[in-house]
Amino acid sequence: MDYNMTDNPDFERGEILLFDKPYHWSSFDVVNKVRISIKHYCHKKIKVGHAGTLDPLATGLVIVCTGAYTKRIEEVQGEDKEYTGTFTLGATRPSFDKESEIDNVFDYSHVTSDDIIKTASEFVGEQMQVPPVFSAIKIEGVRAYKFARSNDAEIEKRMQPRKIRINEFEITGINLPDVNFRILCSKGTYIRSLARDFGQKLGCGAYLEELRRTAIGKFRVEDAYDVFEFDEILNSKNNS
Repeated sequence: MDYNMTDNPDFERGEILLFDKPYHWSSFDVVNKVRISIKHYCHKKIKVGHAGTLDPLATGLVIVCTGAYTKRIEEVQGEDKEYTGTFTLGATRPSFDKESEIDNVFDYSHVTSDDIIKTASEFVGEQMQVPPVFSAIKIEGVRAYKFARSNDAEIEKRMQPRKIRINEFEITGINLPDVNFRILCSKGTYIRSLARDFGQKLGCGAYLEELRRTAIGKFRVEDAYDVFEFDEILNSKNNS
């Protein structure tokens, strides 16, 4: 697939566009911004969709497909994903990230660097993972996060585990309580859930402090557009 716009992009025929999603933006925010930019460029409404959600508290690669290429979204979604980020040990949060407040604090003084590296290696391979309750997974047609935000006490029991695969789990830095990582994983892997499970195995709790998606298959964030500059890029093509 070609994902570099030509001098005369054909958004209706189809383009695959890479964007570096800003912090606090949803994937749908990116799609809406791109849709408006393309409408101004083409002077007509073009179908636009994203190939895989990225949480608002994460940054990094979001792939947007336009026109006829929206039919390829599932193809792109099925690719393995690469992430970098930070787990914070010694505490847990209901959302497994900073969306919710800390609910428990634990001693992590017993945890060594060797423990952390060894534990990371134990996650490599296929496994069953329970998604976060604060997620967009549907339960009886309703997004799980809506049950979680309404303090539904039964929501955790209703979350069904799903098969995932961790191809690589590299510890890139340790400055306790923070642990930096790089992970290559299959579609459907929740790094927030991995933070929870990682903390449980270490016996000290953990949550996701920071997350960045760096790649989806062959597509890399280094090649992505800045969403704030996309209008300027299209304007320059109109004026060239």
